[in-house]
Amino acid sequence: MKVLVVGNGGREHALAWKISCSSRVDRVFVAPGNAGTAIDCENVDLSVTDFSGIIRFAKENQIGLTVVGPEVPLSAGITDALESEKLRVFGPSKAAAQLEGSKVFCKNLLHQANVPTADYQVFRDAESATRYVMDRYPSDQESAPLVVKADGLAAGKGVIVCSKRAEALEAINRIANEREFGAAGDQLIIEERLEGEEASILAITDGRTILTLPPAQDHKPAHDGDTGPNTGGMGAYCPAPLVDEKMISWIEEHILVPTVHTMKRSRTPFKGVLYAGLMIGNQGPKVLEYNVRFGDPECQPLLMRLQTDLVDILEATVDGTLDQLEPLKWDPRPAVCVVMASDGYPGSYEKGHVIRGLDAAAKLEDVKVFHAGTTSKDGNVVTHGGRVLGVTALGNSISAAKLQAYTAVKEIRWPGAWCRKDISDKALALQSS
Repeated sequence: MKVLVVGNGGREHALAWKISCSSRVDRVFVAPGNAGTAIDCENVDLSVTDFSGIIRFAKENQIGLTVVGPEVPLSAGITDALESEKLRVFGPSKAAAQLEGSKVFCKNLLHQANVPTADYQVFRDAESATRYVMDRYPSDQESAPLVVKADGLAAGKGVIVCSKRAEALEAINRIANEREFGAAGDQLIIEERLEGEEASILAITDGRTILTLPPAQDHKPAHDGDTGPNTGGMGAYCPAPLVDEKMISWIEEHILVPTVHTMKRSRTPFKGVLYAGLMIGNQGPKVLEYNVRFGDPECQPLLMRLQTDLVDILEATVDGTLDQLEPLKWDPRPAVCVVMASDGYPGSYEKGHVIRGLDAAAKLEDVKVFHAGTTSKDGNVVTHGGRVLGVTALGNSISAAKLQAYTAVKEIRWPGAWCRKDISDKALALQSS
């Protein structure tokens, strides 16, 4: 069969690569793709929101399955558009994608489903949000542990974590007055800041059966020790020892199952990847947010470890037959992904730097370099985004996987390239405690 992957990031490179490993697949197309997907698969010059172009391509090329990577086309209704043309597509409907597309929808659904999450308030304007913060924290001398969130999609950057009243007021101003995140700031949420350690639990569901994948841990802050501004993710590892089998069972029972059931009862049944961003604190796991697709960069180490044919899983989800699948098989070895970024990210950065050393990194054992912000120019691979590469490696232990990933990172260079140096150290600290 032929498969089309929609997207151009590291997640889409990982999906396309894994799908291309299936014995059932003849050709994999990626729209629009990047320099890495051009090497492993075939790129198609179509925007992720060009639904009519994607439908036309899928029909003309007899695409058996379309797999949608990013949240933007999902929230805009790409699944509904393809299904209306009798095309098979993996990804939730527009209505179900609100779980990520609107933080207000998500928080209200969590409340309805009695899923543990932070206390919150919803605001439609800066004035009422400012008044709420001023009333709650009359003095700026005391701490104000709050999180201010833009309601809509903001490329992973619409969440501002605050410690002081002045920071919360500035966050409100950025979202609601300065419109830093555009229409995403039409509504905003202010919620209590949860303390603990974050973990990512991804599950695949056909609306009835839930397949929970091994836990992963993302690193959102830009710099070592979880300092600096929030990013789209600077690295991840899988499995995350923070979440043991007992906790996974609790998460399934108290978080995933009630969410899927409530979505079904609300007539917005969910089919696809349900990604719970959790804070693991003294009171147990609480949901920070839901995403409706594979995480980037969590997808990369997860798929490095997956041994079951990914196409079987994707098709069973579309067909509603996940309950008939054999238990998933995983490489017992952990995987670590280190994101290499452009100088200036998550702020402004230059594009067009030639990337050296990719061939040398690719020759290392158990290493795969997934491209994110890259393109091809004059026969060279050049930088084209903030997060440029996801250098991913397997190892017999987390420390061995980390060493192999950073060994590959050292082979790769371009002016201003940087990465966090401590990806997976939290796992090592847990294991040694």
